[in-house]
This record gives sequence, C-alpha cells and structure tokens, in this order.
Amino acid sequence: MADIASTPAASLEIDPARTAVLVIDVLVTQGDDSLYNPDPAEQDLVEASVRVVDAARYMGLPIVFCCDQHIPGLDRELELWGDHGIMGKATVNPALHAGFGQKDFIIPKRRYSGFFQTDLDLTLRELGVDTLIAVGEDTNICVLHTLADAYFLGYKTIVVEDATRTFLCGTQEAGIEHFRKCYGSQIVTTNQVVAALS
Repeated sequence: MADIASTPAASLEIDPARTAVLVIDVLVTQGDDSLYNPDPAEQDLVEASVRVVDAARYMGLPIVFCCDQHIPGLDRELELWGDHGIMGKATVNPALHAGFGQKDFIIPKRRYSGFFQTDLDLTLRELGVDTLIAVGEDTNICVLHTLADAYFLGYKTIVVEDATRTFLCGTQEAGIEHFRKCYGSQIVTTNQVVAALS
C-alpha cells in the first residue's frame, strides 16, 4: 500500500445519513467474456468488498451496484476491450447479495462511468447522499471515470484501496494517487471503513 494513500484512522468520519457505497463492476459472467474471467486475484477484492457492504448494510447505508451491461455489436467500449459485461450475462458477484438489502440499487451502465447516461446521480440525490464510498475495478478505468464524474457533480469520495483492483490499465499506486490529488478522495482500508461504521 502506498504511503501517499494513507488516511489516519481517527480522521475517517462517516455520516450514515449522507453516505452511500458504490460497488463498481464486481461481476461474474456467463459464457465467453474478454475481461470478467475467474481470477485468483479477484478473491481478495471480493472479500474486502463484502466486508464493506456488510458493514454499510448494518448501518443502513444505501448500496449502489454500478454494473456493466453492454449491448453486443453496439457499445463502443466493446471495440476496445472485446465482448465483456454483456447485458443478461453479467451479474453482481453473488457474494455481495445484491438486491437483498432494502436500500440496494442496481444501476446498469454502458460506459466506464457509473454516472454517464444513467440515473445514478438522480438516485443518489433523492437519497440525500453527498459522500460515496467506492469499491470495485478496474481502478484506472471504471472506478476512475466514475469518481471523476462524482467529483464534477460535487460528491465527496472515499476510496477503499484494498477493495479496488487494477488489472487492465496502469498501476494501482498511480490510480490511488490520482484519486487523492485530483479528486480529493480520502484513501482508506477496509478495516478503517468497517471500524468507522461500527
């Protein structure tokens, strides 16, 4: 974990009435998929994400799952990355129990950002949310673009470093530095989030 990313545990304060968790592309798929294939490195991300989601659900926070749902033969992203996250074949990793909580929301997306041409912003504003706790992947693609739009729209962001993962573009350290420097994100660990929500 990079030194630049650390946030003192005592400084992490979460207002449950104004905070939601964003779970970005923690998916499993059916059939051939160019990106979301079983990977042993994925397990650590999933386990950390489950801990964050469970703690947030216990405190009554909204959990918003931003999920690739691409249309084959149409979405431009598929030209770059091949067929992945295809609508009807990609679902939230079952370990996260998406849809089981009263405040669970599933937002399909067809671009990197969970905000682009979706109702994510409307949903968050109607929930009274101004702060987002982000987990998911890829750190330098979908997480980065979602957090960029969050910043442009005025949301504060908290990135759970050990519940994000880079496997397609750039390095984890560079992505984390970008969040901290460019978006003012607080960079924390799963343990810090769980402690702040207990």
